[in-house]
Amino acid sequence: MSLTTHARGAVVALASLAFAGGAVAGECVHSEQWGKDDTHGSANLVTPERTLEALKLVKQGVSVPLGIVIGPDTPAFAPRSLSLQVVQPNQQGGQKLSAFGYEGNYNDDILQTWVGIGSQIDGLGHLGEHGYYYNCLDEKEISAITGLTKLGVHDIPPLVGRGVVIDMTEHFGKAHLDAGESFGEEEVKAAAEAQGVEIREGDVVLFYTGWTSAMLESDPQAWVSGEPGLSVSGARYLAGLNVMAVGADTWGVEPVPPKEGEGAFYGHVVLLQENGIYILETMETKPLVEADVTEFMFVLGQARIRGTVQMIVNPVALY
Repeated sequence: MSLTTHARGAVVALASLAFAGGAVAGECVHSEQWGKDDTHGSANLVTPERTLEALKLVKQGVSVPLGIVIGPDTPAFAPRSLSLQVVQPNQQGGQKLSAFGYEGNYNDDILQTWVGIGSQIDGLGHLGEHGYYYNCLDEKEISAITGLTKLGVHDIPPLVGRGVVIDMTEHFGKAHLDAGESFGEEEVKAAAEAQGVEIREGDVVLFYTGWTSAMLESDPQAWVSGEPGLSVSGARYLAGLNVMAVGADTWGVEPVPPKEGEGAFYGHVVLLQENGIYILETMETKPLVEADVTEFMFVLGQARIRGTVQMIVNPVALY
């Protein structure tokens, strides 16, 4: 079975699950914190004061990429795909570019891709409910085929602040969590307390489950067909702490299959639509855990393609 077929089967399975929704049909809630006209959500929590505080966490001068390397073979949520072509314009037959003033040659590249592949940020226009996205923005008004007219990822300011990583493998006492295994408010609280992690307002909260390091290379079909992750109660708990972003070393942050009684990826609705909190998927958190780093400075400046819903990213952790 191909990766695409296998992943598509997982999507169908998810769609067939009973959905435990949130708000009453047709309801939407404006942001009490940032006002009804806001489009930045938790990015408003980036302040000069928090940035200066995060700088104090850089003590060793170490920088760690949180994004993974991706390519045409990287499994992704169906029907997403990626294709790269390297070309040498006007150099057929060994021609050189004499107009440069020397016998020059160069490579260029053409990329055809969905931007929700590999390590990525989910913008506030990604997942909603009842036809609405963050701050009651109507799908009919913002979802143009040429790009979102509001909530585009290009409009997110640089996300800079304190990051924390919580090791859920340590909490559960296993090398990696299994597909469908979930952790909610109770487990997050217990793991954070045991590991000495304090979650503060404006933090970027990342989880290590061991899923990607254990499964992506050894069994990519299984990797993209399921995953462990944060339950809806966990998403609501973190939203209540007013964090800036939530992420994990999994492709969807939430458990697949979802926890019994919860809708597939309903935590996305809780974080993105209800609270304006960004989601970071397939974050390479293993190096931080191996280095016993629990807090760090988080820096992300994403590609600014107008109107995108998501974007492939490579945030940096500095400590």
